[in-house]
Amino acid sequence: MGLSIAFFGSSLVSAYWNGAATYYRGILRALAARGHAITFFEPDAYDRQRHRDMDDPPWARVVVYPATEDGVLRALQQAAGSDVLVKASGVGVFDPLLEAAVPRHVRPGAQCVFWDVDAPATLARLHGDARDPLRRAIPEYHHVFTYGGGEPVVQAYLQLGARACAPVYNAVDPDTHHPVAPDARFTATLGFLGNRLPDREARVEEFFLRTARLRPGARFLLGGAGWDDKPRPANVHYVGHVYTRDHNTFNCTPLAVLNISRDSMAANGWSPATRVFEAAGAGACLISDAWEGIGDFLEPNREILIARDGDHVAWWLDNLSVERARRIGERARQRVLREHAYTQRAAQVEALLDGARPAVRATS
Repeated sequence: MGLSIAFFGSSLVSAYWNGAATYYRGILRALAARGHAITFFEPDAYDRQRHRDMDDPPWARVVVYPATEDGVLRALQQAAGSDVLVKASGVGVFDPLLEAAVPRHVRPGAQCVFWDVDAPATLARLHGDARDPLRRAIPEYHHVFTYGGGEPVVQAYLQLGARACAPVYNAVDPDTHHPVAPDARFTATLGFLGNRLPDREARVEEFFLRTARLRPGARFLLGGAGWDDKPRPANVHYVGHVYTRDHNTFNCTPLAVLNISRDSMAANGWSPATRVFEAAGAGACLISDAWEGIGDFLEPNREILIARDGDHVAWWLDNLSVERARRIGERARQRVLREHAYTQRAAQVEALLDGARPAVRATS
C-alpha cells in the first residue's frame, strides 16, 4: 500500500535560486511512480512563483503557502495526517519553526524525516553553535536522509543523536535529462552552470574564471543567477538564470561542462551535485574539481575528468578532442543509467521507511 508523503521544501516548481529543485523532482516523481501520494509544501518566497520552470506536475499536489508564521502553521495542519512528514533543510523561511514543529505534528504510527540537502554545511553550523535549536530537534526525527556526505556525514548525525541516518544521493531521471541536439546559444569550449554563492565563489574564480584567463582564445559559458556584476574575462559569455527546460542543451552543446563544489562539500567529500548526474545523463563530458569519493559515482579519467586547479582544467581542454569528449560523456551516461537513477534512490527510500534495513549505529 502506498504512503501519503507530505514534503516541506524550498520549491518543487521553480529552480530559481533553488538548486535542489531537480533533486526533489527526481526522487519524488520516482516515489510517486511506486504508488506513494506526494504533497509538496513550499513557501511563496524569493520570487520563485514568478520564475516557475514547470506547472504543478500530475504526480504531486503542490501547496504554496504564504511566507508567514500563520501560513506555516496552517500548512502543518494540512500535512499532519500524512504517513510520512518531511522537513527538508533550506526551505528559506521559518526553518527553525518547521524543524521544531514537524515532529510534533506527526500522527501516531506515522514517521517524520529531516532531509538535509546541504549536510556538510548544516553540520558545520551545528558543530559551531551548541545552542542551535536544530541540535535539540534532530533526535525527535525517525530518520535523517541526506543527499550527500557519505560515512562522515552519517557518523556526524548519529553522534548528534539522530536515530538513523542514510545518504540518498542525487541521481538522474532519464526522462528529464538526456542527450539533445546542440544549440548555438550555448556554444563554448567549457560551460559552468551554478548560482553565485559565497561558499563557492572563490572556487569558481579558480576553476572557471582563471581558466578563461589562461585560454583567451577559447569561449567560456557561464549560467546561473547572481553573476551580473561579477568581473569576468571578455571570453566569458554570461547567460543568466538557465531554466531547467534548457539544461540539456546547456550540457550537450559545449565541448565540456564543469562541476564546481561548494567549499563544505569539497572538504567533506562524497557530495556529488545534481549537475553531475544531469550532465552525465545528457552525455556531457564532465570536468570536476577534485573531492574524495568521486570514484564511487563515476570513474576518473574514463567517465569524468578531475582537475586540481584552473591550470589543470586548462590542460584538460588542451588535450580534449570532440571525439574523446563524446566517448567520456557516453561512458558517464551509461554508468548513471545503470547505477544512479532516481528509480533506485526511490526504492532505497521506500526500504528505509519500511524498516527493511537496520538503523546504522554510531561508531565509537
